[in-house]
Amino acid sequence: MTIRSRRETVTFKHPFRIRGIERVLPAGAYEVVTDEETIEGLTFSAYRRIATMITVPAETGRGTTEMLSIGSIDLANAQAEDASIVHD
Repeated sequence: MTIRSRRETVTFKHPFRIRGIERVLPAGAYEVVTDEETIEGLTFSAYRRIATMITVPAETGRGTTEMLSIGSIDLANAQAEDASIVHD
């Protein structure tokens, strides 16, 4: 079984929450890592998502970060909520 990691940067324009993280995160750019494994036995290459993680500022601050496991749907919901916020 082969595992691959895909990295992307997502940007939030407003402070946001993601289910599973018990604090509000500040607006900014965040690295998201998605791990996927191959689906064996197919005649073509296909992958299944097995983990999604986001790098966030650590609660202690001081310039440190931590990588937290999140749901991909929870990330998509947070992005949609951020995009729907309208400022005067």
